[in-house]
Amino acid sequence: MPMKAVLCKQWGMPEDLVIEEVDAPEPGPGEVLVEVHAAGVNYPDTLIIQKKYQVTPKLPFTPGSEVAGVVKAVGEGVSVCKPGDRVIGSANLGGYAQEIVVKAERVIPIPERMEFPVAAAFVLAYGTSLYALKDRAGLAAGETLLVLGAAGGVGISAVEIGKAMGARVIAAASSEDKLALCRERGADATIDYGTEDLRKRIDALTEGKGPDVIYDPVGGPLTEQAFRSIAWCGRLLVVGFASGEIPRMPLNLPLLKNASLVGLFWGAFMQRDPKGAHKHLRELFELYQSGKVHPPVTRAYPLAEAGQALRDVIERRVKGKIVILPRA
Repeated sequence: MPMKAVLCKQWGMPEDLVIEEVDAPEPGPGEVLVEVHAAGVNYPDTLIIQKKYQVTPKLPFTPGSEVAGVVKAVGEGVSVCKPGDRVIGSANLGGYAQEIVVKAERVIPIPERMEFPVAAAFVLAYGTSLYALKDRAGLAAGETLLVLGAAGGVGISAVEIGKAMGARVIAAASSEDKLALCRERGADATIDYGTEDLRKRIDALTEGKGPDVIYDPVGGPLTEQAFRSIAWCGRLLVVGFASGEIPRMPLNLPLLKNASLVGLFWGAFMQRDPKGAHKHLRELFELYQSGKVHPPVTRAYPLAEAGQALRDVIERRVKGKIVILPRA
């Protein structure tokens, strides 16, 4: 049966993507076929189509790594779900389509009342932030967390999860409009690094102590500026480089503060430890059901506007999370 899918046939920009009818996939042993009702849009999607990501797929391919929908069929040996189940699925590729095949260990049922767009905004951003803050940084209740790029998809998830973990959260973003969203989501203090001096504001808000943990999905010059104000034994989480620039920071800086640079790669963690990743997602569902986290889906795009969705991400027009609705 044919279905519609976004295709990247040549390396390039969002405007180079095309939408075509292709054969629907079939699940093999250990696989699940999911009817996609919503697909999360993430910054790595903008990189992979430009051949700038750490993983280079073969052309042509369909971008998109997180989906929410209904199980249509299961392959041999699959017992974790059945046709008709509402699930989240994560894959390396294939999300911007009406159907996708996902490995069974990367499918998990979603809470009954969770809407598909919210579910599709959950896996990558919130999974990344919980793994980063809990496992990699060891964020403790009462510590101070500074989130750079705090109004973006992963940034806002770090704000919410940091608050749920009992931290004092300082949200930093490039405009007052974006910071308003951060305050709505629980930020204790904010920094507008579009108009304010980042280091001076950090020092003022922490009385010179600095943040214990810095969550950095931005990179560029902000990384070194923030790290120079980090607390003694602080941890800087290297989440990504949305600025387009990978920082080259002097290594005497972590030495002087007894501080750590901590990398994380949620996608690789999911592949290497699917049971651990499922445990994290179940914890996130508990936080969702308790009302402590709730992905702010600020816009949904039909499949025909997938290129526009990625363009909006590239040009930093997005607040919170955005999704694509392949069946709208």
